[in-house]
Amino acid sequence: MDNPVSLRRDGNVAIITVDNPPVNALRHGVRKGLFECFTQARDDASVEAIVVTGAGRTFVAGADITEFGKPSQPPGLMDVISLIDDISKPTIAAVHGTPLGGGLELTMGCHFRVAAAGTRLGLPEIKLGLIPGAGGTQRLPRLVGVEKALPMILSGDPIPAKDALAAGLVDEIVEGDLVTGAVAFARKVLAEKRPLTRVKDREEKLKNIRANPQKFDEIVAQHAKKTRGLHAPAAAIEAIRMTLDTPIDEAQKKERELFLKLVVGDQSKAQRHIFFAEREAAKVPGIGKDVAPREIKRAAVIGAGTMGGGISMNFANVGIPVTIIENDEAALKRGMATIEKNYQMSVQRGSLTPENMGKRLALFNPTTDLNALKDADIVIEAVFENMPVKKELFGKIEKIAKKGAVLATNTSYLNVDEIAQVTSRVPDVLGMHFFSPANVMKLLEIVRGKDTAPDVLATAMAVGRKINKVPVVVGVCHGFVGNRMLSARGIEAEKLLLEGALPQDVDGALTEFGFPMGPFAMSDLAGIDVGWRSRKERGVRAEIADTLAEAGRFGQKTGKGFYLYEGRSPRPDPEVEKLIVDASVRLGVTRRNVSKEEIIERLIYPMVNEGARILEEGIATRPGDIDVVWLYGYGFPAWRGGPMHWADTVGLKKIRDRLRQLARESGDKRHEPAALLNKLADEGGTFADYARQKAA
Repeated sequence: MDNPVSLRRDGNVAIITVDNPPVNALRHGVRKGLFECFTQARDDASVEAIVVTGAGRTFVAGADITEFGKPSQPPGLMDVISLIDDISKPTIAAVHGTPLGGGLELTMGCHFRVAAAGTRLGLPEIKLGLIPGAGGTQRLPRLVGVEKALPMILSGDPIPAKDALAAGLVDEIVEGDLVTGAVAFARKVLAEKRPLTRVKDREEKLKNIRANPQKFDEIVAQHAKKTRGLHAPAAAIEAIRMTLDTPIDEAQKKERELFLKLVVGDQSKAQRHIFFAEREAAKVPGIGKDVAPREIKRAAVIGAGTMGGGISMNFANVGIPVTIIENDEAALKRGMATIEKNYQMSVQRGSLTPENMGKRLALFNPTTDLNALKDADIVIEAVFENMPVKKELFGKIEKIAKKGAVLATNTSYLNVDEIAQVTSRVPDVLGMHFFSPANVMKLLEIVRGKDTAPDVLATAMAVGRKINKVPVVVGVCHGFVGNRMLSARGIEAEKLLLEGALPQDVDGALTEFGFPMGPFAMSDLAGIDVGWRSRKERGVRAEIADTLAEAGRFGQKTGKGFYLYEGRSPRPDPEVEKLIVDASVRLGVTRRNVSKEEIIERLIYPMVNEGARILEEGIATRPGDIDVVWLYGYGFPAWRGGPMHWADTVGLKKIRDRLRQLARESGDKRHEPAALLNKLADEGGTFADYARQKAA
């Protein structure tokens, strides 16, 4: 748009409106328009107050991050805010939707803020590996106090308008038309001759922390575990600490320097890559805007175990009635008891009210009658991971489900096309692979069968977003994207144990890399028996894991696995070390010291190689899709950007050459570099280059 900012008059009040769809991002044209309109309103003697608002679904939802890392075009956002700061007429920000980041910083340049009831306000820059760069770290504490501002900035999570009002970030919540309410508020300010104290001059809410500076360190300590090793939180803490003893103009200058340093850093580049990759993952080849999803008013989930119960909760959480079906009454009661317990925990944490818990539970229809799925618009099977069992069940489902119902299997590995073939409605069938715990984990792998109808795929994507998942479409192969790559890592992890590493060495290297836990702690959490049973079906053996399983050491649930457990706390077990050493001797493997660097190479390089094969085969559409899968499903550190982005930062030639070396030394053909990896390494290219070429 040529004129994304406009000015109109309502009597003596100037109304400045930002109209830059879809989210009124602060691109150069918007900043320029704001600067010009505020200057015009400032210089017009007949204007006594100024309201700034946003057209469309939201007030300014932040900066235009496509401009990050490019030469800045004046005016910058700080120039606009400085201009507003110096205006002696009342300035009022009228906000709705999601005033975030630079949008919220813009409002804090005004004297007052009014908000529509459903508004959510925040500074989410930390999620992009950044800090607020236009005064946010200095102004938010002056409005809400350091005690509230520090957690808001370190988490990046927005707060609802009612909480913003209670904290002092918002001055009034407007019912009815927002701009009409904001103009009325402006006239009330004029009539009452309210003092026009700039946010930058407010000191009252800093007095407590200034008088008790150790309180600042106590708040920081509460976030230490989540922020360890991350550059942006450290910079945010440094900037916010300046509110205690540094003049605001000097502090804002330092804040900007910290912001600009982060923008060019690898961590922020990685997190911005994920931001865009997540949005790209929503674009599915062959599914244009003309493909309308089917309407989903009621769901059915078959299986009330850990997965089925968690999947069912997703529907109830967003107000969709769900029928949950089990074979027998005892299993059904256990499943519903677990669901109720999960909700009770949310109530105890304060994230759910008892009233809302009751509303959600009322949406469940627990039953042992498979015929109860006949009214469901989507049916999700979540039973044991066994092909004959699933085929038999789908043969029954198709005879009961209503015409047009989406039929989904929550399989982790199995061939969705083979399952679909037992039905007479193959186009209605696809995979919806949830991750455990399904009511918590964000990733949803949507498995597109070779004959899945476009509108069925569009429906699954829409459902995924509706239930607050991050959906990624993948193709049919054993393990799809996430588990196929995980399998490559798991094989290598076992080999490392036999060659000289111990479980705590391998897990320690990966947690230091940034994962929340390593492969052996994860196996103990999930249950060693799960993988053991799957491998037995496939005729595959993992020497150490299967020996543990055969000894009844299933992990946390038995108190023994790769580690010993007291509660959930693991500690190394001498018995496991002996078992590993004995296995090395039995198999004729000479043990040696294995460095952390080698552990990382041996675990992650094969994953990258498998990712390249997945791209070659068309199982994933883009490298970024793989990164999103690994971030949201497996805990790959966001600040490393996912395995494919991380590989680009390491250098594909380095990874390719090391894989060749591993293939020679081990004789394991799995390490032979994928054709795509070879090609990109020879060209000096990256997976990002591949994605751009494919999109062109």
